[in-house]
Amino acid sequence: MTTKPAVLFVCVHNAGRSQMAAGFLRHLAGDRIDVYSAGSEPAHHINPVAVQAMAEEGIDIAGEQPQILTTESVRQADVVVTMGCGDACPVFPGKRYEDWDLTDPAGQPLEVVRQVRDDVRRRVATLVAELTA
Repeated sequence: MTTKPAVLFVCVHNAGRSQMAAGFLRHLAGDRIDVYSAGSEPAHHINPVAVQAMAEEGIDIAGEQPQILTTESVRQADVVVTMGCGDACPVFPGKRYEDWDLTDPAGQPLEVVRQVRDDVRRRVATLVAELTA
């Protein structure tokens, strides 16, 4: 029996991009993929505009809490997706790393956050297709 893949989404504050990506991955993959998210400098709470943008898609991330990026969180992932956190993420041999160049939704109006959300959704859908093929 094969184990299911694990994906870690990492951004600086773990309050917007990585939380939206984790929300979409849970929504699209269900229990087929383990989902984690973390930040190199986590915020105190989720970006409320990101919560609103995701709610428009029927995905509730309001109850999520930003988490600190740890070596263990990277170690448990098969795929590590970074989003603007630079060199803060530890690198382990044998892991798949992707860096998604996405606008930081912090302080952005809803219209911009919607664009980020839609970009995140497209990228997550591609990732789900690759990991569940």
